[in-house]
Amino acid sequence: MITPRRSTARVEIARVRGDERREVRDVVAVEEPMEIRLAVPDRGEHRVAVTMRTPGDDFELAAGFLFGEGLIASRGDVVDLRYCTDVEPQEYNIVTVQLAASASFDPASLTRNFYTTSSCGVCGKASLEAVEVRGCAPLPPGEPIVPGAVVRRLPAVLRERQRVFERTGGLHAAGLFRPDGELETLREDVGRHNAVDKVVGERFLAGRLPLSDRVLAVSGRASFEIVQKALAAAIPILVAVGAPSSLAVDLAREFAMTLIGFTKPDGYNVYTGRDRIA
Repeated sequence: MITPRRSTARVEIARVRGDERREVRDVVAVEEPMEIRLAVPDRGEHRVAVTMRTPGDDFELAAGFLFGEGLIASRGDVVDLRYCTDVEPQEYNIVTVQLAASASFDPASLTRNFYTTSSCGVCGKASLEAVEVRGCAPLPPGEPIVPGAVVRRLPAVLRERQRVFERTGGLHAAGLFRPDGELETLREDVGRHNAVDKVVGERFLAGRLPLSDRVLAVSGRASFEIVQKALAAAIPILVAVGAPSSLAVDLAREFAMTLIGFTKPDGYNVYTGRDRIA
């Protein structure tokens, strides 16, 4: 029976309110490393990446990361996902993805160091050419059309459905929505890019990619990497609570994605792809 690590932990703290101090127990979000490995038929096992994540939905995280990096292309590429349960003290912190014999795999694709952190995402990726090499094509214009009123509601829906954030106040969220604002999938993680990987990974493992008629909403800022991961899944609209970076705007414009930032109940900023917002 699989019993992964918990997503929250209790710690002893000193709570100060005014002149009063109390010793209490508090709940914090867990942050632990997870190593992703690829088991390739006749080529052995390869260590691919280490990411700092909040335990939970780890198989989705591994699948979403590998898909976003172009190391797997379809559900048929993956035969099995499993935890490594005999490596102390990192039990359940190593996920091995078993590839099918028919899966296309280039060992040279692993030459770049994929080490990631919860704050910066994959290090070393800083050019639009890297995305173009992946074979990503510009998204079809004008599809889908989303009412502005729906856009303004998305951050509130994310916040209401963040169960771990409600207890800890320390996690990002990514949510996949229909154009009418109905939430389909929500995932939380200490890393905003991990939350997106978990959402995409859930759809990947269900065999439901591409996501060309869906909206992705994220609780933080919109970085280059978040846009890249959405683009890999063919998501046409990305809505962020925070600000986008300049490279994120450049990437979204280059591939005709709708990028929205500073989203609040009273408004938002559309940086690219205005034709999809009614």
